[in-house]
Amino acid sequence: MPTVRPRHAITETDAVAAALEAAARKWPEDRDRPARLLARLVAIGFHTIEIELDEKAFERRRALEQFAGSLTGVYEPGYLDALRAEWPD
Repeated sequence: MPTVRPRHAITETDAVAAALEAAARKWPEDRDRPARLLARLVAIGFHTIEIELDEKAFERRRALEQFAGSLTGVYEPGYLDALRAEWPD
């Protein structure tokens, strides 16, 4: 089918063959269409990664919110200026 979009070649390694076999069991209507099975596998993989990344971002935000302000008052005013004054010119 003609397209202006990039195409990608993939070698059917043992792992790819196993993934295609599993995909064919899940979507038997596409058993004879490996490109369609691969596209479905990519879509599921993409969705899974998006969820994982969103969860990690949520965990980071939660940790930041939990510890935000926890060091308030630890360093007295002028601390950085005093520290920098000790540095050689």
